[in-house]
Formats: sequence, structure tokens, C-alpha cells
Amino acid sequence: MLRKVTFDPEVFFNILLPPIIFHAGYSLKKRHFFRNLGSILAYAFLGTAVSCFIIGNLMYGVVKLMKIVGQLSDKFYYTDCLFFGAVISATDPVTVLAIFNELHADVDLYALLFGESVLNDAVAIVLSSSIVAYQPAGLNTHAFDAAAFFKSVGIFLGIFSGSFTMGAVTGVVTALVTKFTKLHCFPLLETALFFLMSWSTFLLAEACGFTGVVAVLFCGITQAHYTYNNLSVESRSRTKQLFEVLHFLAENFIFSYMGLALFTFQKHVFSPVFIIGAFVAIFLGRAAHIYPLSFFLNLGRRHKIGWNFQHMMMFSGLRGAMAFALAIRDTASYARQMMFTTTLLIVFFTVWIIGGGTTPMLSWLNIRVGVDPDQDPPPNNDSFQVLQGDGPDTARGNRTKQESAWLFRLWYSFDHNYLKPILTHSGPPLTTTLPAWCGLLARCLTSPQVYDNQEPLREEDSDFILTEGDLTLTYGDSTVTANGSSSSHAAPTSAEEVLERDLGMGEQKVSSRGTRLVFPLEDNA
Repeated sequence: MLRKVTFDPEVFFNILLPPIIFHAGYSLKKRHFFRNLGSILAYAFLGTAVSCFIIGNLMYGVVKLMKIVGQLSDKFYYTDCLFFGAVISATDPVTVLAIFNELHADVDLYALLFGESVLNDAVAIVLSSSIVAYQPAGLNTHAFDAAAFFKSVGIFLGIFSGSFTMGAVTGVVTALVTKFTKLHCFPLLETALFFLMSWSTFLLAEACGFTGVVAVLFCGITQAHYTYNNLSVESRSRTKQLFEVLHFLAENFIFSYMGLALFTFQKHVFSPVFIIGAFVAIFLGRAAHIYPLSFFLNLGRRHKIGWNFQHMMMFSGLRGAMAFALAIRDTASYARQMMFTTTLLIVFFTVWIIGGGTTPMLSWLNIRVGVDPDQDPPPNNDSFQVLQGDGPDTARGNRTKQESAWLFRLWYSFDHNYLKPILTHSGPPLTTTLPAWCGLLARCLTSPQVYDNQEPLREEDSDFILTEGDLTLTYGDSTVTANGSSSSHAAPTSAEEVLERDLGMGEQKVSSRGTRLVFPLEDNA
């Protein structure tokens, strides 16, 4: 009976995890994710590495203590402690995010937690693989070796970049196939091809020696950004629902199997000292992950990460399906069996106790709920906010130039002018953005729908990125630019006086490269 209820650990990694990770990338709210992308990357990459090494070193001290008091019955190396640090650093705040979604908690906090957990899983997988690949030369295979260390770092960078490239390329190929064929006339076939192309990303990455789960994540993000725009209305609905159901079933199965494994796994190693030390280590690792990084990030952020957000992120460091899947993958040695048992207990405690305390914690920290997910933070006095665009060059969303880092303004400009027109039916025609000598190529790659559509394709959560000089606000004979300067054909007047004089009077319009944008100049709230 035990054999019948016990699954091969690879089943979790190769069958159940891909739909969970793909759905995370495919359902990503791009506007809020990219607004906080710098912070998310810092938390996911640097924060996870910091957490891994702090937990690993603290657990090595715990192991040394266990050896002194005689509670260690077999070998437990430093690399095993680092591996445990990588495994347990994979956060999965699914309970917290579900409550956030239900209560419509602050969108920026949701984006920070969701984005960190998505990328954090990918980093934890590759980091654990790199630690396993650490093989020093010589007789002592667990001593520090600089050459082996840098080799592991190279393996980490190589696997992660290769998986990222594999996922992005598959998404781009799918976008091109759906754009230049008539698949939209056959929604069922279109949905099936979309599913198979997405799943093949995992198989292709694994066959090439990369990490399939990481490739699937970035494939999902690419599919959502490009391919989704090319799908028929039926396929959009079907793909969203299909992956939502698969994600729901896979995650619930994993949590159900966790409860079963607590009683059916025959090689549990319960060590009270190790378990208590692990709880203390993950608390300290999470604190060192969140608070110092938030301090440095706030030095460059326009919208600061407040103390209540930091406390909530600290509180929301639940462990879940990813930590369990990484721990159960190898339970051959005494050290791995102890890690697996401890990981199970940590997952249960964080999901039940911390997950159950999310709503009271939101209230205690005064974090706003009932927020419209499409609502932006209130604009500052020194910035203009775009509310609506109805011209051909308008990207949809509420953003200002001052709120966007220059790197991402460059990316969005490149994406809107070149990548979107090549891979989708939206964006400006390539004949207007590419040089004249590329005219033939531009006409071949530009979809006829771009010329035919009077109303360009709208994205619910896309960003509008403004560069200085793009925006001009016109009030009769006075002009105000995005940087606040003004000019008048009658007499020199400051921007503030122009706004006060003409508030509510005359035709008020914004021109942005031929696009008409409407500003709210009266507070009707």
C-alpha cells in the first residue's frame, strides 16, 4: 500500500511543477510587475542568495552543535547545509497572495510579493543545482576550492541564462506562428498548439541540459506579452482557464501529497535541535533578505517601500510546493532525509499559522485593501498623469515619465516600436519606425491589421512610458511640456499660472506624437 501511494519525485518536478510555474508567468500583471521590476529582481536574485548563505551558515553552526551534544548520527557537510539553504529559500506565499487577491490589497505590495516568489523559485532551483555541482578537486570533496566555487557560479549563470533564452525563444516562435497563419480561424487547434508549444519548452530545455521550470516561467511571460495578443477571443479565454485549472489541480495535489508524505515516508529523521535551528535560521535569513535590501532600494525609488510593506513581506515568507519538490527529489542520504522532514514541518507551520494570520496582519499594519487593481498611486504635484489615449501610437496604462527608470523607458520604447509590430498585430507600422532602406522588410513583417484597425489592440495591464519632450499640454495659446516649462504666444506665463487661469475653460488637449490624450483637470471625487 505504501508503494502505491508513493510517487517518483521526478513526477513532481517534471509534471506538476511546470503548469504551476507557467501559470505564474502567464497570469502576470505586467504593468505592476514592470513598475517594480528593479526591486523584484533585487529581492529574487540578491535576496535569495543572501538568504541561502545566511541559512546555510547558521545551519552549519547548528550541525556542529548537534555533533558536540551527540545528536548527529551520520555525516552532514557544509555543502549539505548550503543546499538546505537554497531549498528552504524558495518562498511560495500562495495563501497570502490568494487573500491579497480576494481583499484587493495594495497592488504594489502584491506585485512585489508575487514577482519575488515567481523569480525566487527559479533562482532557488538553479542555485540548488549549482551547489550540487560543486565538486572540489583532491581527496576532500567537501573543502572549499576557489576553482570549484567559480565553476559553480558559472554553472548558475549558464543554466539560468540558457533557460531564459530557451523560454523566450519558444514564446517568440509561438507568437510568429500565431501571427502569420490563419490559426485564429480554428480556436480549438490554436489552443492545442499554444499548450503544446508551451509544454515543449520544458522538454526542450531539459533535453539541452537547462532547467525546464525556469524556461517555462519565461515562456509564460513572453506568451502573455506577445502571443496572447494574436489569439482569437475564444483561445484567449480557453488558455487562461486551462492553465488556471491545471495550476489549481497541481498545487492542490502537491499539498495533499505533503500531508500524505508526513505519515507514509518511511525514512523520516526528526531532530528537535535541527528543526528549531531551521526555524530561527529562516527567520533571520528572511530578515536579512528584506530589510537591508529595502533600505538600499528606497534610496533610488520614487515610491518608497514603507515599513508596513517590509513587515508584511517579512511575514509572508511562506514555504510551499517548490521547497517540498526540491527536498523530495533526493532523500538517499541521512542529511537529505533530515532536510526533507524539516522542510515538511516548516511548510505546514508557515501555511497554517502564518497563512492564517494574514488578514489580522494586514489590519494591524494598516495596509489598504479594496484597491482597484488597475488604479495607480495618486500622482505627485510635480508630475502629470495620463488617463486615456485614443491615438494610434498610444500604449495603454497610467504611467508618467518620472515614475519609470531610464532603462525601462528604453526597453518599452524599443518594444513598442519594433518588437510588438513584428510579433503581434498591434503597435505602429514598421514602415514608420524602421529606416527607409528597410521598407520591403517592414512591409513584409507588418500585419495588415495594423493598417486596417482603427482601434489598436488594447492591453489591460500594459504600461505607458513617457520620455522627456514627448508630452505637450496645450491651453489655447499656451503650451506646457512634461518637464513643466511653458511658452505663450502672448506673454510669458508660468506653468502654474496657466493651469490656474485656464482650469475648466476652453479646449484642453495633449498631443504626444500625433496621439490625443485626455487629462483630468478637475477633481470630481
